[in-house]
Parts: sequence; C-alpha cells; structure tokens
Amino acid sequence: MELGKDIVVDSWIELQKVLFDHTWDENIQRFRSSYVYRGTWNKSFDLSTSIMRIGSQYDKLEPHLLRNFRKYAYDNANPTGDSIWNWLAVAQHHGLPTRLLDWTYSPYVALHFATADLTKYDHDGCVVCINYVKTSDYLPVPLKRVLEEEGSNVFTPEVLEPIAPSLKALKSFKEEEFVVFLEPPSLDARIVHQYALFSMMSDVKAELSKWLKQHPDLYFRVIIPAKLKWEVRDKLDQANITERVLFPGLSGLSQWLKRHYTHS
Repeated sequence: MELGKDIVVDSWIELQKVLFDHTWDENIQRFRSSYVYRGTWNKSFDLSTSIMRIGSQYDKLEPHLLRNFRKYAYDNANPTGDSIWNWLAVAQHHGLPTRLLDWTYSPYVALHFATADLTKYDHDGCVVCINYVKTSDYLPVPLKRVLEEEGSNVFTPEVLEPIAPSLKALKSFKEEEFVVFLEPPSLDARIVHQYALFSMMSDVKAELSKWLKQHPDLYFRVIIPAKLKWEVRDKLDQANITERVLFPGLSGLSQWLKRHYTHS
C-alpha cells in the first residue's frame, strides 16, 4: 500500500481490503491495527480544529475558553480528577471549540461519519487513516519514555498529567510541532460505542494536515466516490453501525429513524 496517498475505491469489497489489509501485526501474529480513522463526507476537508474556526485570535482565546468552561460547567460535568486533559476531553465532547480532533479505532465508525448525511451524497467522502503507533516516534523524549514505561501507544489524562500538567508544559518540550493521541475517560456511552480517541497538536496553531504531509509514511486517505455512498450506507446499517448505536438515547434513535426512512 502506498502511504501518504489518496486511494480511490470502486466497490465495497475493495473498501474492506484497503481499510483492513494493514492490520496484521507480525510481532503477535494477530490482526491488530496500528491505525486510527476519521471519516468526513467531503474529501476536500482538511484536519483543522474547531477552535481554529472561531476567529483569527483563537490561539489567545484558548485558555479563556477552557477557564470559563471549567468555571461554569463544574457542577454539571465534573470529570474524574481536575486534570486539564480531562477537562479538555469533556469540553470537546460537549461541543466547546478546542484543539482536539475526534478519531476512532473502528474503520466502520469512520465510514458512518463519512456517509451519515444523505444531503451530501453528491460529494466524494473520505476516511483518513493515521498510524498512531508510529506517531510516537516523533514525541519528545520525556513523553516517549512515559509511554514506554506505561506500555501504551496513547496517553490517558492520568498518564499525561504528571509529565505535562498544562498546555504550556506540553508545548515546552520542544520547538518542533508534534501530535499526541489521547484516550478520553468514558464520559458516557457515546464515547464507548464510538471507540473514540482524540488527537492534539503541541501548539494550538499547528495544523495536523500540514504535519502529516511532512511525514507521508504515517497516513493515507481512502476516497469513497459519491456513487458508492448509498451502498456503503446500506451495508453499515445492515451491520448495525447506526446513530441508534453510536449515539445512545432518544436523539440518536430519532436521527437513525429519520435517515433510515428518508427516500427520494
């Protein structure tokens, strides 16, 4: 497979092959993917974060957003512990503009988000696939050492907090930009069912898309042609990859039923 490239698929069968043929782990002789996935309905979308879209001063406003979120949300969304990383995950989960991007360990969940919006079926969709295990090669030595000692490939708030207790501390490790993958606490069933994790750049102004282009061996994109979206959507529904499952509760149920019964 050619990494750092766009792979256009022509069928459901080819889509499965492209998404799963990199999952064999020779060391343990099992199928264990070292990739995470992010689905979008438009292949032209980059990997900009929600905080980048609030205006030109977003980098200066980030600490104010988080400080006020913590102040006003404390009674309603008190995370386990008072780590900034727990609070950042809670904020992202509830729609606050942050430097985090949502990813999933499941290629099928990513496919859901690439095909969930029926009004966008005239656009080619995309699943971005990143080798999150290899991204740790570019971490600063102290962070890399912590992961090695933990025997993990990603951080949790509890693991990251002692070595980097703040956003400034994270950035201070080295001048060059780097990406951190962070598993959030199980805030609710949505996080669990979506098999979710976050990416986070060391600098709020850093763009993951640009960083990946400097490291093309770490990623590839699977392009889902518009003409294939209906087939992918119907087969995901048959596999029970739906809003009813991924967004547990009445809202997810309503979203699923509305989409399921929509017809031309």
